[in-house]
Amino acid sequence: MEPPAAPQEEDEELSSFCGAVNPGVSCSSEEEVKATLRELVIYIVFLTDLCILTFGMVSSDMYHLNNVMARLFLEPYPEYADSGFQSIRSRADFWKFAEGPLLDGLFWDKWYSNTTETLQNNDSHIYYENLLLGVAQIRQLKVRNNTCSIYPYFQTLLEDCYSEYRYRAEDTSDFGLMNDSEWKYTSASSLSPWYWGSVGFYSGGGYLFTLPKSKQKSVEKLEFLRDNNWLTRGTRAVFTDFSTYNANINLFCVIRLVVEFPATGGAITSSHTYSVKLLRYITPYDYFLAFCEVVFCLFIITFLIQEAIKIVKLKKTYFTSTWNCLDLLLMVISLLAIAFNIYRTVAVSLLMEELLSDASVYPDFYFLAYWQVLYNNMIAVNIFFAWIKIFKYISFNKTMMQLSSTLSRCAKDILGFAIMFFIIFFAYAQLGYLVFGAKVEEFSSFQNCIFTQFRIVLGDFNFEAIEAANRILGPIYFITFVFFVFFILLNMFLAIINDTYSEVKADFEVTPSQELQIRKFFSRSCKKALVNLKLKKPETDRTADESLGRFPAVFSSPIPGSHVEPSELQEGSAEPPWKYSPAEDTTTAQGYVTTAEFQQLLRYMATLEKEINRIKEKLRRTVKRTQLLNEAVNKTAQ
Repeated sequence: MEPPAAPQEEDEELSSFCGAVNPGVSCSSEEEVKATLRELVIYIVFLTDLCILTFGMVSSDMYHLNNVMARLFLEPYPEYADSGFQSIRSRADFWKFAEGPLLDGLFWDKWYSNTTETLQNNDSHIYYENLLLGVAQIRQLKVRNNTCSIYPYFQTLLEDCYSEYRYRAEDTSDFGLMNDSEWKYTSASSLSPWYWGSVGFYSGGGYLFTLPKSKQKSVEKLEFLRDNNWLTRGTRAVFTDFSTYNANINLFCVIRLVVEFPATGGAITSSHTYSVKLLRYITPYDYFLAFCEVVFCLFIITFLIQEAIKIVKLKKTYFTSTWNCLDLLLMVISLLAIAFNIYRTVAVSLLMEELLSDASVYPDFYFLAYWQVLYNNMIAVNIFFAWIKIFKYISFNKTMMQLSSTLSRCAKDILGFAIMFFIIFFAYAQLGYLVFGAKVEEFSSFQNCIFTQFRIVLGDFNFEAIEAANRILGPIYFITFVFFVFFILLNMFLAIINDTYSEVKADFEVTPSQELQIRKFFSRSCKKALVNLKLKKPETDRTADESLGRFPAVFSSPIPGSHVEPSELQEGSAEPPWKYSPAEDTTTAQGYVTTAEFQQLLRYMATLEKEINRIKEKLRRTVKRTQLLNEAVNKTAQ
């Protein structure tokens, strides 16, 4: 019997590769596999373009600029050790900081030799390199009086009651001297972002004022407001905002210093420093990035058309593939990034002249910087999923197939385990919050408890604080949590994955790897290219059997005397559809089996071996029970 033609088998092998890369799409020829590999090359070009765009937005100068500004205003000089920003504990401390370290950091009018500098337009250059844009702005948010309930027994003792900050409790009425803007409420613009603080979520409005261009006048204004009690008992947050521009590195630095005065008393400080590149196209490298942005948009348009065609063809089946859902997610994030990039470029060009037209007002760059940071985060998520998509094209690799098969096969077991794990985990989180929440910072909120317990699992914990909070329940909580979660549950999780991986690996040992098939394809393509370039002579001395990779075997296709086609060899059959006949040895010794038939035979042998082992185990148990029964009968007879 003659072996089948080589191209048919090669198409079957390559078809399996194409199906692994493009779920729901079958390949019928080598040309379709070439198209799939071409798609991989195109995607690598797209990914390279996206990486250039992403890393072109950031630089190490951003970190250094943020660090310099943070150290200047958050870590004061030794002479301001008691009046630094992080030392603020009350409203009086805020005025010390504002009149001391804040003004000294904003106004640099002297050189290190103590000589006075002549500043153009009375502008300030922080560290002599960062131009202070306009002036700084200070804004406060207040709550109304009697916004909380007082127990009847204390109503005669307490006349005022100011609740924590809530938007509905916010005070918008005029107060104090009521003759300037700092005593009148200013509404926030519709685009102004809210601020998520340590103890509240604050709106963009409030009572605000700006510091004059002169340091001396700024000191006088701050003293005037302090003497007239601009900060009241109802004050819940004070924001200090200013922006700088460094032309050396073309970066804007937007700084916000926040002091929150919670209803408990005291003060909580926080800060945000954003270094952003708002002016995009200045240097030749910037124009190269602009070209990459155009290429990126073309890629996205092409991918959108391809995905739309797939959706029309496959309809609901399209959404059953994880890779298709990932493609849609990448498209959505990319479209949002493109839309925001266009909006940001137009907004900056329109607002730049307006914001800098009057040097005596505060230019609100915080809005642009805030959305620029969100855009950077969006691009970071986009490039993360773009790299994950690489696995789609290398799924023919044996290791990758084992990984994906292991995860898919043990998904149900992991889901059942996760339910049990999080029941115990959240039970311990509630216990820790209720027992230690009032004394230990790591357990001060339920969210902190969850993160703290994950840290305990990783070996990062503060046992002394837990024991100090409760000398009895503290050690009990810690020991039992480590025992049940770390020693038992985590090892169960690893055992589930390990057992599943062992099964998958055993199955792959009897299954021919697609990776070898793809290597054959690349090897054949390279040899063909070398022959076409006349760098290698065509191979004519090899037999057809060697080139096709056939194997002499005891069984042929179809199997003589069985009257059964190879397609009837189903995996896991109860018994083989043929019977071996010694008389046929002389005939079958000259035959050949295809790779598919050999693979099915190996699967049948593996199934048969499992069945034999199962029968052996049953026989062993039966013999053992018989022995126990005989012993019982003998004892009864005696």
